[in-house]
Amino acid sequence: MRVLVLQHIDVEHPGSFRDFMATDGIDWDPVELDAGEPIPPLDGYAAMLVMGGPMNVWDQGEHPWLVAEKRAIARWVGELGRPFLGVCLGHQLLADALGGRVQRMAAPEVGLAPVTLTAAAADDPLLAGLASPFEALHWHGCEVSALPADAVVLAGNGACPIQAMRVGRRAWGIQFHVEVTPDTVPEWGRIPIYGAALERTLGPGGQARLEAETAARLQGLTAQAKIIWNNFRRAL
Repeated sequence: MRVLVLQHIDVEHPGSFRDFMATDGIDWDPVELDAGEPIPPLDGYAAMLVMGGPMNVWDQGEHPWLVAEKRAIARWVGELGRPFLGVCLGHQLLADALGGRVQRMAAPEVGLAPVTLTAAAADDPLLAGLASPFEALHWHGCEVSALPADAVVLAGNGACPIQAMRVGRRAWGIQFHVEVTPDTVPEWGRIPIYGAALERTLGPGGQARLEAETAARLQGLTAQAKIIWNNFRRAL
């Protein structure tokens, strides 16, 4: 069994999901789109993971590979109906590729904040077993503002009403991050656009505070990631 992973910057990889895939004996092939790596033929892959990144879904002039990526997502979900999980930018690309809308937020959402499940999540396969509300790491300045067809909202909060969605039967997008590792916040904070958003949102010293807060909650964040991965694994 192989999983195709589309990445947009080298530090936004599957994170803790890598360990879960190794434990489950699942091979995964990363494609670093921002480095010019092409999307391989989709045959032979059981699932697609699309990770986060510093670009926006509409930045096709600067990043023309977004066109091919959205086409691949639309085919994977809309035509093939295979399991899909998009995280942050991957969540937004799922919406955009299938006819939804993504827009810039009034203010970035950066830091640890609660997410509340909707009534529709009660019988959703991906989020089963999560508490509500639960705390998650956020680091985004755009949001899904209109759902694509055949989609339902599974989670939200005051900053971002569409924190999670399901499209069809086996495609999910989550705006928040559950794949956190000890290196996540330190590495992301060194990316200029991410660091600037963090500074604007959390103020001076925000990087150090977020690193400490995330480290203190890492065990719980990893447990949530494991629940989501196990649920997704059952969809394969």
